[in-house]
Amino acid sequence: MTRANLTSKIQLFVLALMANFATLIVKAQEKAPDLKVDVDVNKGGNAMGSDWMSNPLVWVIGALVVILLVALVAKGGSK
Repeated sequence: MTRANLTSKIQLFVLALMANFATLIVKAQEKAPDLKVDVDVNKGGNAMGSDWMSNPLVWVIGALVVILLVALVAKGGSK
């Protein structure tokens, strides 16, 4: 075996050893997940129409405005 071949094999072994060591460190950091999540999906009773973004009419009008702006910009100043 040549010296270069032996050096590359040693480097590969050290790299594999370091990768396994890094995996052990990462797994040692894991703990049980905290799954106590409180989600409030109450749709009623908030002040002054807080759900206006969920109205489909707002999205349709917004899309029409964007299409109109794109058309005006694409037309440019040419007559």
